[in-house]
This record gives sequence, structure tokens and C-alpha cells, in this order.
Amino acid sequence: MDNHGVVHRSMSSSPSGSGDKEKMTYSDVELENTHIRGIETSVETSLHRGLKARHITMIAIGGAIGTGLILGTGKALAQAGPGSIFISYSIVGFLVYLVMAALGEMAAWLPMSAGFTGYASRFCDPSLGFALGWTYWIKYIIVTPNQLTAATLVISFWLPRERVNPGVWITIFLVLIFCINYFGIRFFGEFEFWLSSFKVVVIVGVILLSLIIAAGGADGDARGFRYWHDPGAFRPYIATGSWGEFLGFWSTMVTATFAYLGTELVGVTVGEAQNPRKTIPRAIRLTFYRIVFFYVISIFLIGMCVPWNSNELAFANSSANNGNANASPFVVAIRLAHIPVLDHILNACILLFVFSAANSDLYIASRTLYGLSSDGAAPSIFRKTNKNGVPLYSLLASAAFGLLAYLNVSDDSKAVFTYFVNLTTIFGLMTWISILVTHIYFVRGRRAQGLSDDAMPFVAPLGIYGSYGALAMCCLIALTKNYDVFVGNWSANYPTFITGYLGIPVYLVLIFGHKLWTKSKGVRPHETDFYTGKDIIDREEEEFLAAKAAERAAAPEKKGSMFYRKFVSWLF
Repeated sequence: MDNHGVVHRSMSSSPSGSGDKEKMTYSDVELENTHIRGIETSVETSLHRGLKARHITMIAIGGAIGTGLILGTGKALAQAGPGSIFISYSIVGFLVYLVMAALGEMAAWLPMSAGFTGYASRFCDPSLGFALGWTYWIKYIIVTPNQLTAATLVISFWLPRERVNPGVWITIFLVLIFCINYFGIRFFGEFEFWLSSFKVVVIVGVILLSLIIAAGGADGDARGFRYWHDPGAFRPYIATGSWGEFLGFWSTMVTATFAYLGTELVGVTVGEAQNPRKTIPRAIRLTFYRIVFFYVISIFLIGMCVPWNSNELAFANSSANNGNANASPFVVAIRLAHIPVLDHILNACILLFVFSAANSDLYIASRTLYGLSSDGAAPSIFRKTNKNGVPLYSLLASAAFGLLAYLNVSDDSKAVFTYFVNLTTIFGLMTWISILVTHIYFVRGRRAQGLSDDAMPFVAPLGIYGSYGALAMCCLIALTKNYDVFVGNWSANYPTFITGYLGIPVYLVLIFGHKLWTKSKGVRPHETDFYTGKDIIDREEEEFLAAKAAERAAAPEKKGSMFYRKFVSWLF
């Protein structure tokens, strides 16, 4: 291996013979003069590890809870019925857990500054890392202004655009999210922790409200499973009979997938997490329970409160209500139960949801560009950080695209921007596919080099077979996400087909174009580099654990903290 710019590893076998594990020692290097691809050690380019365990766990669930649950489920319910959305959100929820577990296994072994872009380049193929990083960045520089626009739509619930120009709200929110990201990871982490905690409180409240309505506590009408029998649990879509019911179900599989997109956010935070080998696996394990509690239970209950043939639900899904509380099936349930005022409260909650999403989207965009630079796939200026450990140039470049939100002020440019959003949503699914492919290569490399599960800080529960199954499902959803074009009216739906599928060839062009340009090759299992830079992470972990042990010795844990950690922290 080249002697310049790498951390060297020396290995020595135990002379004691069988039963002893191979011992490894790592040579020290002068870190200031060393650059390891995907891991930053210089003061001018390194991120600060300011995200605590509670920050990571709440950011993980905050990325999963968004407007897709509060607003997007209404259209799915009206289109396919309560049985379809309950099954689809449960299946995709398990799929998400498999993706997160695959990411967690790699992140716990080697928490890289470059995030999953770096894992793809290091363990699978540099060309995959290149395509993954750039498409992920493009997705979030488009999604961020789209969230800013969504905020103006939420506000229009109270103040129509004729009274206040939407550009005013876009400016206010853009300045706010830039400032939150500029003041450093500790401030961002604390801010997102409380916003995500508020999201949890709202969702718990919505679940309890739905349960009360279904049981008849709001208006004396105990609905139970009435709407599962009449009008029915499954609604035919496009066709009739069982085939139509299946098409309706599959349409909600796509809806559920895009509702869950963003849960991989925790993979972007590994470079700024304290003690990532413990906090990242814990956040991922809790993700499964939180998905079940927040998504599956709320979806199940809303299907008991609102029939899919409700006129109120049809009005909620009309274009006039797109983006505000009127579009939420939970607001429909509130109105059907004749509960006053709560729709305004829920709209205020949705506004905070959107603001939190815009804030974290800008964070993801800036750190993804930083990761690309750290991985050698973007100009080196984008990996330079300020005294707060913020990649300032990456943040400025990403925030500049937030100005695209002003396109939505004009009706003429709004349609064009909508096409951009449709184009980039497929990139989120391609990210899951890339993570799973990388994990498969990672496990193959482990097996080839004799790196057992016992040596790993965290192992995906279903291993490589879970990743194979999740990969097959993700590919199937990606190829059929706009299936209604093939079984429905082509002339009416072909623009959606183009924007829905164009992202796939773009992704492939980036991969093979990079291969042709750089002559890169895929990583063979026996050549997989598991150790370069690992000693740096090991040292950081030892120093952190030693400091924490000293803190605990000086100030023992209080009973309240112990109660929170054991019984409440899984939720908050």
C-alpha cells in the first residue's frame, strides 16, 4: 500500500496456538499531516463530535416522523382502504429496520466522516459512492426549498397568500434554518432534540385521540371496526375485484416507502456523534420499536376513525387543501367526531413538523457535500470547517439552493419545480438500495477475511440474508412505483412516468460515467479495507469512555436519570 497519507496497520499472531484470537496493534501517526479518505483528522477539516446519545436517538426518530404520516396517509386511505395501509406500512416499516440495521453494522465498526457515501466507496465501489453522494445531495437541495414552500401552505390555513406574499415566510424560515445550522452541531443537536421530542408528544397525543374517537369517547359513537366492514378494509383501485384491491394495496406500498424516507439520516450523523459505536446501534434498535408505535399503531387507529368513502376525506385530498391541516386524515377524524378547535392546534403542530424537516434537510445537504469532499468526489474547499466544526462552504452552497423556494411564489414556475421534486424522490429509494448493496459487500469482505460477528460492535439481526431480501423489495418498489401508467391511462400519466423513472438512468449514468472516467473497480472481498483509520476511532472512543467514567465517579447517576434511561428513553 502507498506509504503516504494512510494509517498503517501491523498484525501479530499470538504464539500460544489454538483458541487465541489474532491480536492487532496499530502504529501511531502524526494525525495533523494525515488524510484518510472519508475520515477527517485535521483541525481545519474535522467535524466536532457534539451529538450526544439522546440527540442521536431523537434525530433518528425525528427523521422518521414527518408530514408523510400526518398528511400523506389521507390520500392512501382514500385510495386503498384501512386494511391496505395497515399492511403496507407494517411491511415497509420492517424493510426500513433492515436498511437501518445494515447501515448500523458498518457505522458501528468504522464511524466515518463521509457517512454512507464513504462506506459505499470503501467497501463496495468508488463509483457507487460517487453516484450515491451526488444524487443524495441533489435530492436534499431540492427537498429543502420544497419544505419551505410547504411551510407557506401550512400558514395559508390561517393567512391566504392573497393577504401575505408567501415569499415573506420563505425568507423568514430560510434565515432561521441557516442560523441554526451555522451555530454548530451542539446547538443544532439540542434544537432538533426538542423539536423531535415535540413531534413525539404530538404523535402520542394523536394516537390517544384516535383511540378515544374509535372507542366512542368523543361523541358517544363507538366505531370499532365498523369501517373495516362497511365500506370495507380494501378499496379497489384502477381495476375491480381482487385485482383492483391488490393494485390499491400496492399503491400504498409506494406511499409508505416515501413516508419513511429520511430515517437513514442517522447515517449522516456518525461523524459528529459522541461514542458512535454505542449510540448509533442503540438509535437503530430503538427505531424498530418507534416505527411500530408511531406509524403502525396510528395507521391502524385512523383506519378505525375515518371511512375511505367519506366526503370529508375526499375534500381533504382535493388540491385546494394540499399541504395544510385540511389534508390530514386526523383532522377529518376530529371533524367527524365534532371536536372544535383541535384542527387549528394540529395545523400549528404541522408547521413545526415542516420547519424541523427543512432544518434537518439543510443539515443533511451540507454534511453530504462535506462527505463527498472528504471522499475525494467534490472540491476540497467543501470539507473545510470553521471553529464550530461546521463545514461552512458546504452549508453556504446547500443553503443557496433554498432560494429555489421562491419559484413556488409564481404559478408559472411552480409546475416545473414540482417535476424536480418528483425526479429527486426516487433518489431516496436508490439510497436505500445502495446502503444494502454496500452492506452485502461489507459482510462478504468480513467473511473472506475471517472477521467474525463476535468482533463486531453491532451486527444486523438478519445478517446478509436480511439485506438480500430488503434489496429485492426495494428494487421491486423502485421499478413499480408508477405502475398506474402501465395499467391505467398512459396519455394522462406519462409526465409522471418520465419524472418518476428518470432518476434511475441518471443514477446509472453517474456510476458508469465515473467508472469510465476514473477506471475504478469494485472492491473484492479479500481486498476490503476494514482497518485504515480504525485506530483513530478507537483512541477517540477510549478517551471519551475514560472521561465519562471520571464524570460518573465524581457525580453518581441520580434515580430520576436511571428511571428515564431504563423506562422512558425508548420513546423520547
